[in-house]
Amino acid sequence: MHKKIELIDLGAKDYKETWEFQEKLFQGIVDLKIENRKNNTELETPNYFLFVEHPHVYTLGKSGDISNLLLNEVQLAQKGATFYKINRGGDITYHGPGQIVGYPILDLDNFFTDIHKYLRFLEEVIIKTLEEYGIKSERSEGETGVWLDVGTPFARKICALGVRTSRWVTMHGFALNVNTNLGYFDNIIPCGIKGKAVTSLEAELDRKLPLEEVKGKILKHFTELFEAEFD
Repeated sequence: MHKKIELIDLGAKDYKETWEFQEKLFQGIVDLKIENRKNNTELETPNYFLFVEHPHVYTLGKSGDISNLLLNEVQLAQKGATFYKINRGGDITYHGPGQIVGYPILDLDNFFTDIHKYLRFLEEVIIKTLEEYGIKSERSEGETGVWLDVGTPFARKICALGVRTSRWVTMHGFALNVNTNLGYFDNIIPCGIKGKAVTSLEAELDRKLPLEEVKGKILKHFTELFEAEFD
């Protein structure tokens, strides 16, 4: 199994451009798998991991409810934000400056063919990363992502997850609020879940954190859990 992953840090990049780039990498892996099966070959399939920081944007998953976006087109423009309905799972979420977005584009045949396990591993990467900052986080039953103070009136989400898979190839991923302007979440019902707050590392620690430092910790735990190697 090919467990090497090519790391691509896109820096600050438009959501639509990044989505198209993801689709290109994703389709390339799928096409190679189809070719291998058709020709009875075993060419290695590549794996990718994208880091990106998006300008203000709201995205709605394929099963999401548009009513969870609380802005019209004029108000979106006033906020300097864009909106896209996309092909991942989950409902609505926000991406913006100060947030670390990670898009693993993996052939799970190179790791393990279990989507549930894949999602739990992504959550675990973030849980272990937050532990390094003294933040205890956990899963919330029936709700993907990473949460703080689950089961209390103060439950709040710090990391959202949403993925798409086909032929065991993944795309989309996670969004961790680091130095994020949380006010932008007031314009949606995050992930379609009413009455739950969102938070960030900055809000919890009362200080800004270097994004590169946090990325390094994410990659460390991703490497350990997935038994992977980054190029």
